[in-house]
Amino acid sequence: MNPYVEGSMAPVDDEVTAFDLPVTGTIPEELEGRWLRNGPNPRSAVDPSTHHWFLGDGMVHGVRLRGGKAEWYRNRWVRGTRIAAELGEDPPQGHSYGDRDFGPNTSVGGFAGRTWAMVEAGTSPMTLTYELDTIGYNGFDGTLPGAFTAHPRYDAATGELHAVCYAYPDQLDRVQHVVVGRDGRVAKVTDVPLTGMPMVHDMSLTSRYVLVYDLPVCLDIEAAMGGSPFPFAWNPDHPARVGLLPRDGTANDIVWCVAPQCYVFHSVNAYDADDGTVLVDLCRYDRMFDGDRNGPVGDSSPTIVRWVVDPGMATVAETPLADGHHEFPTCDPRVGAGRHRYAYTADGLELGPTHRVDVETGDTVTHDHGEGRFGAEPLLVPKDGSTEEGVGWVLVCVNDRGGGPAELVVLDGEDLAAEPVARIHLPQRVPDGFHGNWVPDSSVPPE
Repeated sequence: MNPYVEGSMAPVDDEVTAFDLPVTGTIPEELEGRWLRNGPNPRSAVDPSTHHWFLGDGMVHGVRLRGGKAEWYRNRWVRGTRIAAELGEDPPQGHSYGDRDFGPNTSVGGFAGRTWAMVEAGTSPMTLTYELDTIGYNGFDGTLPGAFTAHPRYDAATGELHAVCYAYPDQLDRVQHVVVGRDGRVAKVTDVPLTGMPMVHDMSLTSRYVLVYDLPVCLDIEAAMGGSPFPFAWNPDHPARVGLLPRDGTANDIVWCVAPQCYVFHSVNAYDADDGTVLVDLCRYDRMFDGDRNGPVGDSSPTIVRWVVDPGMATVAETPLADGHHEFPTCDPRVGAGRHRYAYTADGLELGPTHRVDVETGDTVTHDHGEGRFGAEPLLVPKDGSTEEGVGWVLVCVNDRGGGPAELVVLDGEDLAAEPVARIHLPQRVPDGFHGNWVPDSSVPPE
């Protein structure tokens, strides 16, 4: 048995297009754009003894909102070369890094006027049409020197996209800090040498630094030599550290700071403190891919903490921020790389309520989606005309454990615990997956 292809994580079998979705409540008319989500959805049968959740074929789900209506829902497999061939379709345009045939399965978003599906380590990002059909592999118009990531960070002050990328098995000895300019082309690449090939899922950004996470989930050489499809595992002998790379510096300028021995998939946000330290809030695990080699659920549960990274002392001090389990964290996009007050989280990897954590006081406001219902990654969309952090609409995909159709739920960020502003009823279940974004039409307009 493999829980990552069963129950709420089981794939859906069909691509669906539905128009004029039914709504309970009222969708705010200012929401004009698309809610998008990417995640693993194996198209063919998998071997449950070896299948890893992170390797399922990518499928993007989307809901288009305009004028207070939910105009459509679509879900589409991301057509890597292999999936296109299985479907009897022409191959995607472009060329994938390392000749990978895989379609990115981890995140999706809008940048430089295009819609991008993304994954870490293995292949190039792929562009999609507004209606979520695959266009092809696109290494930022041929300027990307290696693989990309599923967790780039957008800097609203400069309009740049920052990423920390690694490429298995092509670049075993380094990661790369990649800066993509407003024009959608790579403007800068900085190589950062690392040993052991750690799995670097996320990064953080401040006005001064790029944060590089070098943590003890690393390449398992024996597993790789044995043909494991996912050869990364917990390595307690690999010291945990976080590097502060000056945004205008080189690898010689990085300051490595000793971190708690743990693993981090996702950070909320980071910012520079007045005393020269860096504050970063994140979700951490005591262990990862130790006993459970097929996915992230079986070893430990995520908690939300603050790291104070001190470049002068080369240390990291850790403080818990709130009780309970927290994962898939996000923040108000207006505070990215600056000081933030709130973190929005799902209730761990097994999901449940949606939380808003006040990172200054630890107070937590919770929205309970109801018995047997659970919410995924929450996304805050600022309200028109607002400037105050947290004043926005929170979009959450909600499923029920009985396997019924999903809902895209709109919550009021100022009163998160209250009844939903709107519940948009989708025509099918959306499998537990990974990440997405709200992409307004002002960023990526309809074609």
